[in-house]
Amino acid sequence: MSKPTVSPMMQQYLAIKSQHADKLVFYRMGDFYELFLDDAVEAAKLLDITLTTRGQMDGVPIKMAGVPFHAAEQYLARLVKMGKSVAVCEQVGEVGTGKGPVERKVVRIVTPGTLTDAAFLEDKETNRIAAVNADKKHVAIAWASLQSGEFKTKLTTADKLADELARLQAAEILLPEGKSLPDGFQVASANITRLNSWQFAADAGAKLLTEYFGCQDLHGFGLDGKEHEAAVGAAGALLNYIRLTQNLMPQHLDGISLETDSQYIGMDAATRRNLEITQTLSGKKSPTLFSILDGCATHMGSRLLALWLHHPLRSRAHIRARQEAVAALGSQYETLQGRLKNIADIERIAARIAVGNARPRDLAALRDSLFALSEIELSSEGSSLLETLKAVFPETLPVAEILKAAVMPEPAVWLKDGGVINQGYSAELDELRHIQNHGDEFLLDLEARERERTGLSTLKVEFNRVHGFYIELSKVQAEQAPADYQRRQTLKNAERFITPELKTFEDKVLTAQEQALALEKRLFEALLKEVQTALSQLQKAAKAAAALDVLSTFAAIAAERGFVCPEFADYPVIHIENGRHPVVEQQVRHFTANHTRLDHKHRLMLLTGPNMGGKSTYMRQVAHIVLMAHTGSFVPADAAQIGPIDQIFTRIGASDDLASNRSTFMVEMSETAYILHHATDQSLVLMDEVGRGTSTFDGLALAHAIAEHLLQKNKSFSLFATHYFELTKLPEAHATAVNMHLSALEQGQDIVFLHHIEPGPASKSYGIAVAKLAGLPNRALKAAQKHLNDLENQAAANRPQLDIFSAMPSENREDEEGKAQEIEPVDNLQTNELAEALAQIQPDNLTPREALDALYRLKEICNKVS
Repeated sequence: MSKPTVSPMMQQYLAIKSQHADKLVFYRMGDFYELFLDDAVEAAKLLDITLTTRGQMDGVPIKMAGVPFHAAEQYLARLVKMGKSVAVCEQVGEVGTGKGPVERKVVRIVTPGTLTDAAFLEDKETNRIAAVNADKKHVAIAWASLQSGEFKTKLTTADKLADELARLQAAEILLPEGKSLPDGFQVASANITRLNSWQFAADAGAKLLTEYFGCQDLHGFGLDGKEHEAAVGAAGALLNYIRLTQNLMPQHLDGISLETDSQYIGMDAATRRNLEITQTLSGKKSPTLFSILDGCATHMGSRLLALWLHHPLRSRAHIRARQEAVAALGSQYETLQGRLKNIADIERIAARIAVGNARPRDLAALRDSLFALSEIELSSEGSSLLETLKAVFPETLPVAEILKAAVMPEPAVWLKDGGVINQGYSAELDELRHIQNHGDEFLLDLEARERERTGLSTLKVEFNRVHGFYIELSKVQAEQAPADYQRRQTLKNAERFITPELKTFEDKVLTAQEQALALEKRLFEALLKEVQTALSQLQKAAKAAAALDVLSTFAAIAAERGFVCPEFADYPVIHIENGRHPVVEQQVRHFTANHTRLDHKHRLMLLTGPNMGGKSTYMRQVAHIVLMAHTGSFVPADAAQIGPIDQIFTRIGASDDLASNRSTFMVEMSETAYILHHATDQSLVLMDEVGRGTSTFDGLALAHAIAEHLLQKNKSFSLFATHYFELTKLPEAHATAVNMHLSALEQGQDIVFLHHIEPGPASKSYGIAVAKLAGLPNRALKAAQKHLNDLENQAAANRPQLDIFSAMPSENREDEEGKAQEIEPVDNLQTNELAEALAQIQPDNLTPREALDALYRLKEICNKVS
């Protein structure tokens, strides 16, 4: 079969495309990046650009689409957000210097997980790439961020892999061919890239890693055992992939560390979702715990805050260090944040320097930021952490001085435009610029010097487009021209000469701009290499600035919102006085604070109350306070004491998982099963309405069994919200269970939710009142009320005990009736006091809080009677 007849340029393209068959190829042609064949069809559809044709291959028109060079970044950004990878092919040879098409090669590969350009990245989100590997005994993950230099690995288990990937939120996941991710793992935000299995080999990974870090083995990184081979293979595959996509080995990956479960409080994917840490249940970025707490002055600080919220610490020493820093910043945060607002994104600038694609204004911003950091004055009294952080900044002053000398105060955006390297940095560049800008001055100076040297009064230095620069002498004085004068042109009345000095000047002038741009490019590249030697100091400065930003934000929030420093205990306890939901309290005018008390005596709180009464909010509130405390933040409460916590679990709400063919109830039971298998006596568990997705008897039986399992087997701190009355009997059989409920007041057929936690079980659902608030038609409400009355009458006759909001039976009705007959007459004085208090109450004008106060007032009067 004969080869297709195509142009040499098209042959070049096909050869390059064959090496990057799984990527779109941006092929540079002059001022455009062109795409051909199937790439052109796909790009035209994705980018909404024109699809055309150019030439033929085997008699078929070649499809083509293109984007302008100057606008390429925005098109690349759009493609990457769609999960596409792009090979960028540049012209690297000189046009017209040889036969055939100009030399081209792929200079970088843009993939979702290996981005460094600011145009592709969200300012407040960390972009990560992960690799997953497994052997017969272990599952391992390695991950990296090219923006921060983070490089870590972790051993996990198959059933926890999805949770680890949810924690990392990687933009791209590398997998060996033939392997798949766990069932049910949502990959909507991650792109899967499959590599040859041999790239995950442990021996190849160890060789690459030891070469990269310049060490003999990986013992110092904790990766030397047989059990770590899967992790080493994953890390090696990841590092090699980064090298291939960046067309170089990155210089800024800050070692590799082995992460363990003991470092952070564990949270599975469902918990991270239900607590709405960085994303709401509907997928929005606000309002979330992160959005409410993020008052950071820098993007670096915002990203670190998100990291801390997803990685709550277990080390009490590290938590206390952060708390001490927050306390020390209580009177300094305003000044500090004012300073930090002038700091650029040093972390990402350092990353671009590391991979060699930093721009002139990156270096200018880095210079200004380093000087600004060195000027920060901070009292670190009472905080060793603050002392450590502020000590980092002076180390970067030498880099700042280098950049000050090398880069103009306000350089051009693009290096190709010139005007980047500072005056005085390079004598050669200064001369070229001087020639460009002050050629006339040089010519006048040369003319004056030559007249003085030769004594020839008719000597003139001039220029024309045909002959260039020359020295002109009259015919008479031309005979006296010095020996170094070379004749260039003879005229009727004059002779024109050139000297070595003038020839050199001529060459410089004619090529000065071109030479200046080329020299600036060389100087800039050399400057980048020089700054690359200080990458570790730059990364330390970026991390220190980000940490100061988060800690000062914690201090600001504590001062402005009345947060307190939580205390930590070595015994089991979660004691919160007047706790508040950090997100909800910012969304409403009045928020009702509540107490929480869980300890060795009360490990499971059965939480009952009306729909919309605030049960889910209360449970999330407790989890948020515990989570925030372990980040080093102060918490929204009057006081908080927290014992050892290893994991937080939530089972709140559920929906169908259509992709995995799982019903709502199946999702609920899967999440519950995971909790029962993994929760310990140091875990915090939130369970909301377990069992409601099936029949009443099945649901009740399951809820009862699950609650007992938590009490007897897991012994976790548990908040268990339910509508089943049967469960409120658990405290009678289990001393470590306690009933609490969310209070409400009825006003006629209306309801006021007080959102206040009180002892004991609730007695009524208020479901119809809630339906009225939701806008159900009156006809439907009346029908519901009639049906409810019928059911309650039937329940009174049959007395089934299914729902907490059926009529609550007395333990011994005969005893109660006997007691009712024995009630003594009430003192007239007390009766009058009660009547007077009732007469003063105007139900229609009371706020929920006032109604609750009135209720307690009446209760006090009644207590006097008894």
